[in-house]
Amino acid sequence: MDFILIQALNGLAGASSLFLVAAGLSLIFGVSRVVNFAHGTVFMIGAYVAWTLIDRLGVNFWLAAPLAAGATALLGGAIEILVLRRLYGRHELLPLLATFALVLIAHDAVPLIWGAQDVIGPRAPGLTGAVPLFGRLLPAYDLFLIGVAPAVMGGLWLVLHRTRFGRIVRAATDDPEMAAALGIRQDRLFTLVFMLGCGLAGLGGALRLPRETLHHSLDTQVIVSAFVVVVIGGMGSIGGAFVAAAIVGVVSAFGIVVWPQGTLAMLFVIMALVLVARPHGLFGLPAQMETHRPLALPSPPFGGYSRRAKLATAAGALALAGFGAFGSPFALDVATQVLIAVLFAASLHLLIGWAGLISFGHAALFGLGAYGAALLGAHVHFGVAILGGGALAALGAAAFGLLVRRMKGVYLAMLTLAFSQLLFAAAFQWVSLTGGDNGILGLWPDPPWDTAGGWYALTLALAAAALLGLAHLYRAPFAYILRAAQGSEARARADALPVDATRVQAFAVSGAVAGLAGALLVFLKGSAFPSLFAVPQSVDGLVMVLLGGVAHPLGPVAGAAAYSLGVTVIATVTPAWHMIVGALILVLTQALPGGLLRRGDAP
Repeated sequence: MDFILIQALNGLAGASSLFLVAAGLSLIFGVSRVVNFAHGTVFMIGAYVAWTLIDRLGVNFWLAAPLAAGATALLGGAIEILVLRRLYGRHELLPLLATFALVLIAHDAVPLIWGAQDVIGPRAPGLTGAVPLFGRLLPAYDLFLIGVAPAVMGGLWLVLHRTRFGRIVRAATDDPEMAAALGIRQDRLFTLVFMLGCGLAGLGGALRLPRETLHHSLDTQVIVSAFVVVVIGGMGSIGGAFVAAAIVGVVSAFGIVVWPQGTLAMLFVIMALVLVARPHGLFGLPAQMETHRPLALPSPPFGGYSRRAKLATAAGALALAGFGAFGSPFALDVATQVLIAVLFAASLHLLIGWAGLISFGHAALFGLGAYGAALLGAHVHFGVAILGGGALAALGAAAFGLLVRRMKGVYLAMLTLAFSQLLFAAAFQWVSLTGGDNGILGLWPDPPWDTAGGWYALTLALAAAALLGLAHLYRAPFAYILRAAQGSEARARADALPVDATRVQAFAVSGAVAGLAGALLVFLKGSAFPSLFAVPQSVDGLVMVLLGGVAHPLGPVAGAAAYSLGVTVIATVTPAWHMIVGALILVLTQALPGGLLRRGDAP
């Protein structure tokens, strides 16, 4: 019994800083409807700022923590004013793209500023010992952290319910249109809320110092956990974040001891179960999920292509085919990766651009195809393995689509994230089947496809077939039904259109194309690793689609080609390519928020 109590207290101590970052993320979303992907980066910077104040300037820990929170609050204000303010009223995923660009910039900037080595946090003065409790010793600082979360929760409640600022925040959260009509300055409100949310994240990072080793990939680790918390609790609900953080912290503490192999999966299973039972989270409200600006870009036009466009497409196909005969092995390898990226982006564009369904976990389908082909490759011809990988991804996507066919918006996006993370955990921890982090190796095609030119030719042929199939569907009733449901789902259902069935079909087709891309990649690289399911893989797909233009039928092609080639070229020039790519994406979101190809450019 004493072990259970101590382990529960350990979990609550870990949940404290997680609540701070999740509360800030939830507060920002509740008011501005922005999913801030850089919130984990703000958390990490808060921890590094506090460490710098303590270790380099000799500031006391108890003063450094609030100073770090103030610094990250100012950083949050700068992000809102300089990066996000011009994106309001445009596509709802643009803020996600812009904040992801900040994550890329921080990926290289943080090691440049603080070094690439891990940093051990200092002890908190006055709380360095342990307290005997239930016959065991519990660190005194853990007891302090257990009290921080309810104290901050109480302070937020007082601010939101007993101050004029809090009343304005609640009004903007519940009915933003009415709040604007009453003269509330939304630009100023958004800035203040973003500062408050980032300040909470920075405080959470600073308070995590005595319990955490700092490293420059801490932001990705934290943001995934924070997403789990806010989705379980309900987006926009501070109380929900408090309860969910406690659940996640305690489950993680016991999971490490009871079932270490399934620790990664348990949280996402809980998240998925909550969303299936309560689609808006434990304490979320349906109204909090409605975007209060016309964020979505118009659906792509469904008209026919002009003669000039068809000729240009044919000329491009001939040029790509000719490139296979004259390109160097390195160039052919890069071109093959670009074709695979185009397939992956096109599969995601089908969901986002055609159906208006946002996916944060599209890597699940990519990885299913990759691992399906890898596991089959040891027993059947590699061509059959590729088709089998695509089929497995299609079946997995269809099953998932049946589960979420009536969901949309951010909660659908988060459920797709949970799906991909469950598969990531399975690939990482089911060592007997997948090889764990050692992966599956030795996956090479048979002659004559085992050369750079041969594999490029096969990839080009399969990619062309898949894209032509999508182009056919693009002008079929299937696409019209998806467009109708995206424009007005209630009217589409009233007209007896098969919305649910068509969405399941859309998931299946998207899965087949994404799975084909994953299967082609594993035979190009000769291996399959759990990173194929990871969050960065999903985000890359979003970047490609948004970069090319959601509203244009060829947007994913342009976005995938530009992003893949850009990353390859810049990575060969400098190791700090994340920073440069992030800066370029940031510029493009401001200069070309509609993407490289806009609706007006459609053929």
